[in-house]
Amino acid sequence: MNRIFGMDSPLMGALMKIGDILCLSILWLVFSLPIFTIGASSSALYAAVYHCLRRSKPGIWKYFWNAFRENFKRSTLAWLIELAVLALLALDAAVFRSIRISGGAMGKLYWAALFLEAVALTWTAYVAAYSARFNGTVRDVLRFGFVLLRLHPIRMLGVMLPILAGLALCLMVPFMVLFAPAAVCWICSFSMESIFRLHMQPEDMEREKAQDAIDQQSGS
Repeated sequence: MNRIFGMDSPLMGALMKIGDILCLSILWLVFSLPIFTIGASSSALYAAVYHCLRRSKPGIWKYFWNAFRENFKRSTLAWLIELAVLALLALDAAVFRSIRISGGAMGKLYWAALFLEAVALTWTAYVAAYSARFNGTVRDVLRFGFVLLRLHPIRMLGVMLPILAGLALCLMVPFMVLFAPAAVCWICSFSMESIFRLHMQPEDMEREKAQDAIDQQSGS
């Protein structure tokens, strides 16, 4: 029994991971409530997921709050631009849906509009992750998010499909919104980190290793 319920057991590790996912999802929801802060909240979520869930570092609140505060201006401005794109595509989808219901020939474009909306939503995830991991201006994060999306269309599915699945799950089971944001971000991070590493400079890799060594020393 001690092996099963010990702090180092796989069961306790899984329960602690679920608890972290719950806490991070709630933080994301609370900090996203004003709507215009969703960009900064999403960057903070990715930063905390990367450090705490992916790399098992303690301090969920510390990583979330620091990333939210440091990326607030840049991520908020980027999100407002993304929100305008998402709203325009949603309007297009609504118009083409009405045409489709009425039997118009252009109603077939409804599915194309939905796909573009999904691509744009995936782009916002790339921008949030890039903003959390790297420096740059608003223009930089928007541009590099789009470039990475275009250069790796297959890996893009590793981000798009979990996001769409998470949205569908929350619509079917509303209480899953307490787990889905961080869980989806965690799943997406595997695809996004593989893309980031393809484009990171050697000095960036060495800087991360050095920071890891510092974190280990300070934690010991």
